[in-house]
Amino acid sequence: MTAIIHHTLYDGRRVAFRYIHGDGPCLVFLPGYMSDMSGSKATALFAEAQEHGRACLLLDYSGCGQSDGDFAEGKLSRWRDEVLALVASYVSGPVLLVGSSMGGWLMLLVAEHLKHRLAGLIGIAPAPDFTRWGYSEDQRAALAAGETIYEANPYGPEATPTHAKFFADAECHLRLDGAIDLACPVRLLHGKADADVPWKISLRLEAALRSDDIQVTLVEDGDHRLSRTSDIAALKAIVAEFYG
Repeated sequence: MTAIIHHTLYDGRRVAFRYIHGDGPCLVFLPGYMSDMSGSKATALFAEAQEHGRACLLLDYSGCGQSDGDFAEGKLSRWRDEVLALVASYVSGPVLLVGSSMGGWLMLLVAEHLKHRLAGLIGIAPAPDFTRWGYSEDQRAALAAGETIYEANPYGPEATPTHAKFFADAECHLRLDGAIDLACPVRLLHGKADADVPWKISLRLEAALRSDDIQVTLVEDGDHRLSRTSDIAALKAIVAEFYG
C-alpha cells in the first residue's frame, strides 16, 4: 500500500487518501457508513490495481478513519464534495466509481457531477435512500425533530449513531422514486442474505437508472459485507470487465 496523503480543502479540512497512477479509468472506492479505506474490499481492489498497473483512489470521508473532522458533522453533501475535490485535484481521465452500502448512494451523487468522465458504476450492496426505507416512522420523526438515534452495531461493541444533520441532508438526495439520469455501464452486486440492505433495493436502483447496460449479480448466500474470499473474487471479476 502507498502512504496516506492528506488533501486540504478550502475550509482547512484535511481528507486522507491513497492514490496510485496507472492505466485505464481510475477506480475510486467509496466506503460505507462509518467505514474507511482500510476495509477488506477497498484494500483488495487497491492491491489489484497496483498489481495490474491501474489508477486507483481510496479515501476516508471527513470524520472517518484518518481524515480530520467530527463524524457528527458528516453528511452526503459534504462527503460528495470531498470526493469531487480529490478527483478534480488528482485524477485525470475517466473514472470508475465503486460504492459500498452507503457509498452506493454517494456514488450516484458523485456520478451526477462526473457524467462526462464516467467509465462506469459498481455498487456493492448499494443503499440509496436508506434514511427512507431503513428507519421506522418513530426513528424518522426523532431525526426530523433534531435528535440523534442509536442502533445496535453488528460489527462492533458501540452503537451506530445517525445524526439529525445527516438525516436532513439525506432527505434532499433521495433518488429511487424518480428516474436517475445516468447512462453509463452499471454493475450491482448484492447478497440475498443481506440483513441490512434488502437485495430488492438493487432491483429498484436498476429500474430507476437510465442506463441500458446494467447487470445485477445476486449472491445467494451473501451477507451485507460481501467480504468473503469468494465475494471479493466476484467483485474483482466485475472490475476487470472495465479494463478488458
